[in-house]
Amino acid sequence: MPTSMERVDSEAAFIGALESHSPDVVLCDYTLAQFDSHAALELVRDALPATPFILVAGAIGRTPTGNAIRAGVEDVVLKADLGGLGASISSALAVRRPLHRLSRRQREVLRMIAEGHRTRDIASRLGLGVKTVESHRYALMKRLRLGSVVGLVRYAIRVGLIPLDPISE
Repeated sequence: MPTSMERVDSEAAFIGALESHSPDVVLCDYTLAQFDSHAALELVRDALPATPFILVAGAIGRTPTGNAIRAGVEDVVLKADLGGLGASISSALAVRRPLHRLSRRQREVLRMIAEGHRTRDIASRLGLGVKTVESHRYALMKRLRLGSVVGLVRYAIRVGLIPLDPISE
């Protein structure tokens, strides 16, 4: 499988790279002078919500790391220990692989379920019947090998379809 990489250091270049390359994984330095990781994560969430975002940091405290994970960062890898980066990338891609087996509509239903919408509301918003939404939910649980709606919500948060918390310091 061909591998490509692009390094950017500004918001405009980052947006361009997201649009032109549609990356499988985004690695981001925790502290960039012109463009910080919080802004980069927001852009990835908007453009490619299921793309893993891995933060590479020098040394950060417990609170910023926890906030980053709650905001949707897949992992935090320290620059002093980049040996774990490969495993982090492999794990992030493996957990998202089942998303590729879902239709666009199923991903949309999954996101809405995870956001807490009721079946009837999802049906109304998407112009579907209640039974159709229930069928989508059943198919999601089967394809993702999850046994409950709670499992669907946890999975959606895990893969970045919805954030756990907004980004905050």
